[in-house]
Amino acid sequence: MGLLEQAVTTRRTIEIIGAAWGLGGADPSCADAPGVLAPLLAQRLKECGIETRAGPVLSPSRNERRRELAVSKLCGLLASAVADAVRHGRLPCVLGGDHSCAGGTWTGVARATRGELGLIWIDAHMDAHTPGTSHTGRLHGMPLAWLLGQDDDPLYGLASGVVQPGKVCLIGVRSYEPEEEARLERLGVRVFMMDEVARRGVEEVFAEALEIATSGTAAFGMSIDLDAVAPEDAPGVGTPVAGGIAAHALAAALAGIGGRDALAAVELVEYSPRADREARAAHAAITILQSALCGAGEHAQVVADAVHRQHA
Repeated sequence: MGLLEQAVTTRRTIEIIGAAWGLGGADPSCADAPGVLAPLLAQRLKECGIETRAGPVLSPSRNERRRELAVSKLCGLLASAVADAVRHGRLPCVLGGDHSCAGGTWTGVARATRGELGLIWIDAHMDAHTPGTSHTGRLHGMPLAWLLGQDDDPLYGLASGVVQPGKVCLIGVRSYEPEEEARLERLGVRVFMMDEVARRGVEEVFAEALEIATSGTAAFGMSIDLDAVAPEDAPGVGTPVAGGIAAHALAAALAGIGGRDALAAVELVEYSPRADREARAAHAAITILQSALCGAGEHAQVVADAVHRQHA
């Protein structure tokens, strides 16, 4: 039995919510990710005996030409959907889309939670830019800054300040700019760089991150950017970065966390179906989520077969 599986208590209905947009990222085809991953995940959870509910799939209006306004509107709708799921005792699993959707996911969780929220951010990047420091202007590089209340352009309307820096930690970072590093260091956010993860092992690092996110908080959440995984295992992502966590190691570290009462939501983002020609990234995504939400991956072949049928 894994470290996290020992803490399993109950199994809630999992509501699968789609954040079907790529407006904030480098690869617009990430908008297609929920359509690919949601049926695969629902099938896998059914195999595990876990009840699921199909939540809304949110996508931008075809008439909306202002990217920042569109993302702000979508994050508002997503926040409402996530908050509704939490209030009804369900466990939201948000499938992005690019990582800008995190602004909606965790604002919604915070809205429905009495007390502080902890957050574990698994990502190759820091996502802690503001409009004034971003080198690209891409919104998927800013959501953690929004959630920490950091904003130098109020016209964006996305900063929510729903998490405290001391309750947030990042795992697997290996691509970032000096401005982000300085911001997170100043705020006191714990960052587990990829070299530390490689040295200590992802299970040990995740256990420490879990302690940070659950100490003195009412609930915690987990945001998984698929680019945290090594490109050999997950090549189909919006912004791949060399190195990273092996998919099987991440799945093992997260095994059974979905059974914790304090877990408020899970999101997985930045899957790019267009770039996933051999379906390896989809397989990695479903394997990680099924391990987190169901437990150990004893039915890995079932997942693999389902993924390949979806891409056939």
